[in-house]
Amino acid sequence: MSLSRLSVELIPRSAEALAADVATVKAHFPAADTLNIPDLMRFPLRSWDAAALVRPQFGNVIPHIRAIDIAPDAPLPGADQPGLEEILVVHGDPPADLSHRTYPNSTESIIRRYRREAPHLKVYAAFDPYRRAPWKELEDVARKKEAGAIGFFTQPVFDLKLFDLCREWMQGECVFWGLSPVIGPKSRSYWETTNHIVFPRDFSPTLEANIQFAQTVLKELAQEKGKAYLMPVRIKLEQYLPALLDAVA
Repeated sequence: MSLSRLSVELIPRSAEALAADVATVKAHFPAADTLNIPDLMRFPLRSWDAAALVRPQFGNVIPHIRAIDIAPDAPLPGADQPGLEEILVVHGDPPADLSHRTYPNSTESIIRRYRREAPHLKVYAAFDPYRRAPWKELEDVARKKEAGAIGFFTQPVFDLKLFDLCREWMQGECVFWGLSPVIGPKSRSYWETTNHIVFPRDFSPTLEANIQFAQTVLKELAQEKGKAYLMPVRIKLEQYLPALLDAVA
């Protein structure tokens, strides 16, 4: 068996860099059928514009939309974009640039706006087992579903025990399970400090160990026709993706 969907997350640093990354994914990881693109304030290219650029080369593209960036009277990003079918609404971190205006939107309020104003779009939301008590996160899951989310993208997982527990919590939901390599002490420190990740005691921040972990998770998901997305940050795509092909075959 194989996964029902497999996405690769690509950073929209520039139109040229994004086109090169798409070409690399197509050449080295043909198992991917989807791309998801975060919206990062440090780059000028917005996620929905990036999606429009790459969709001619890669049909399924899911841009991330930051809820706190959307003014109450502003049009919804991507709502009128021809061919766009799916988006991921995230709350969004406060911008480092204080001149960038944000709004007190909740993720749920923006999901509701998309359901009202762009009902043709499938809307996903985020699930993060690390940021708060599990019962609070699962309450958020319920609220996002009530608002109109059809599924979830998880924070990347790094622990098989937590992965199994989260699968129990999210049983019956449409979930893209996240995997991201953590290579070296600086990368590990970033995840621990910024995203409050608690790594298992035997976690090894090496490429080989991260590939082995991803292979294990992908093989388990393939057995149940699950979904996953790969977030190869701070590493060349061709160093990470091809090693996972056998796990998703």
